[in-house]
Parts: sequence; structure tokens; C-alpha cells
Amino acid sequence: MLESVKTGPRPPDPKETTVPIQAEYIWIDGTQPTPLLRSKTKIIPDYAGALSDMPIDEWGFDGSSTEQATGESSDCILKPVFHCADPIRGGKNIIVMCEVLLASTGEPHPSNTRAAAAAAQAKYKDQEMWYGIEQEYTMLRLDGTPYGFPVGGYPKPQGPYYCGVGAGRVVGREIIEKHTQACIDAGLRISGTNAEVMPGQWEFQIGPADALTVSDHMYVARWLLHRVAEDYDVVISFDAKPEKGDWNGAGAHTNFSTRAMRESYDAVIAACEKLGTRVLEHVENYGHDIQSRLTGKHETAPWNKYSYGVSNRGASVRIPWQVARDKRGYAEDRRPNANCDPYTVTRLILETVCG
Repeated sequence: MLESVKTGPRPPDPKETTVPIQAEYIWIDGTQPTPLLRSKTKIIPDYAGALSDMPIDEWGFDGSSTEQATGESSDCILKPVFHCADPIRGGKNIIVMCEVLLASTGEPHPSNTRAAAAAAQAKYKDQEMWYGIEQEYTMLRLDGTPYGFPVGGYPKPQGPYYCGVGAGRVVGREIIEKHTQACIDAGLRISGTNAEVMPGQWEFQIGPADALTVSDHMYVARWLLHRVAEDYDVVISFDAKPEKGDWNGAGAHTNFSTRAMRESYDAVIAACEKLGTRVLEHVENYGHDIQSRLTGKHETAPWNKYSYGVSNRGASVRIPWQVARDKRGYAEDRRPNANCDPYTVTRLILETVCG
């Protein structure tokens, strides 16, 4: 008995107060046509310093289960790029946003769009581009029908739901409130929320921030939205046109401004003109099924025609009325889908406007 005590595990010291930390590693997988968010939990030792200084290690995962590798060479690397407080678990627990690297070379994986965005941001850093992304999404039941629709039927036509209040007009508010507070507690740059035009459709905004920050924060906010809704058996859809027919689609309108645009209206107009030089390249990379949403109806421009205008929500790019009044500010690219990749959208706008 004495021998087993000597050689067995050391009993816990009642004076020790350290508590292991759970780190939720999040990454974007290789699913096509729209990648999915994945995550797994790593247990790390307690840490007494500031959250921003916490050392976060790289980690591996099975890429053959996420459409990012084959079984005979399955290892991929998770490289942490941003971490924040975990508002779901609380305490010292954290969320870690990662980019994916190839285990064989350490280079960015083909599915890693953040690396290209980082290169563009570094190249045009003197332009000081800022973004604000308006993320629309739709709540669905587990059977795939919109959460705000009567079972087996349709609600009244669009009209009273946008920024609405009251039963029969708004559904899912409890999820919205919890998600918004979670983003605030995580320290994300969430700047607003509102009910959208279709029942069960909502929006939150992230920004203003640079390309990498707004995209990192957006992906963590998306993950938190999925996680909060999970407790209610509600599916979060970022599909471009979740309900066919006379209903608005779901977008990710992307507001942007360079330092020059924030100082000069001529620079705002010049940016809008430049976006018209690479129309198809943008549209083809602004999210799956974009043609079903950009029809020229429901506050959209046709996918294959480019336009811009003041206060015009039927244009590809809208110049807000106060920007025209103040003769400086920003513009809104209304084309990106809700299911777009923020790293790709911010990179394309940066390259086209500043290149």
C-alpha cells in the first residue's frame, strides 16, 4: 500500500487554485461551394497574465474529415491568428480563430483565403482601408422551413417585419439578444443588430475595422451565432436565397472607405468607378448562388450589370445620403452574399479600389 502511494500520481495540493482553460479552436474547412466553420477544444494550463498576451500554440487536425486532405496524408495545421474571451463558457476560457496550413510545407492551405487578404492589406496599408460588414442571415427549423413562417404555410407579405416589434412580426429575439451580448462579452467589434425584411431574417454588423480584423471578428461572430442557436434547435442559414419567391434574399453589404474617401467626395466617386472595372471577378467571388439573389428586384441590382448611386438600394454600390451631403465618407457594396467569405470580399475591394 505504501509502495503504491510512493509511485502513483501525486495527490492534488489543496493550496493550488489553478483551473485549466478551455480554448475553442475555430477554422474554415474545405467544403464546396460554401465552406463550413469547424471547431474543437484544447485544454491548456491556467494563465495569470493578460488575455491579449496568452501564448496560443499551433495545433493539428484531420483534414481528410473536413475536405482539406486525403486519408494517406491527412494532417493539417491550425495556426492561431486571433483569440478572445469565450462568452459561452465564461471564466478564463477563450475562442481561438485559426488559419489552416499544410503540414508538409507550413505554407497556407488552398482553402486559406486569409493569407491572400493579409498580403493585400500589407501591400496597401498606406491607404488605411476600413470596412463595416452587414451580416444578414435566416433562422430555420430543423426541417429547413423558415423559423418565422407558419407551419405548412406562409406569413403575410413583406412589410411589417423590417426593424419590427411584437408577436406575429418578430421571431427569435431571445437568440438575437444572447448572440449580441456574447459578441460584446467576447470583445468583438459588433456595432448593431436589426430584424430584416423577411420573417425570421436578421442582421448584425461588424466594424469599422481593417480587412483582417473585420473578417476575423465576423467569423467568430458567425460561430457564436451558430452556437447560441444550437441550444434552441434553430438552424442558422447564410444562404443567398433561403426562400424562393417574392422574398428578400440575404446579403452581407460591405461598407468601405480609404483615408482619401473619408476626406474627399471625389475619392468616393473614384472608388465607385474603379469597382465597375472588375464586375464579374467580384460577383463570381461574392458567394454561392449569387444570381438567385442579384435579380434587379428586392433591393438588388442585376448580377451582370454594374451601377452606383446616392441612396439607391437598387444599385450595385450605394453612396449614403449623408456622404453626398458631407462630401466625404464611404460607400456600400451591396453585392456580397450572406454566405460570402469576408477575407475574399475585403481583399477584392482593397485590390480594386487601391490597385
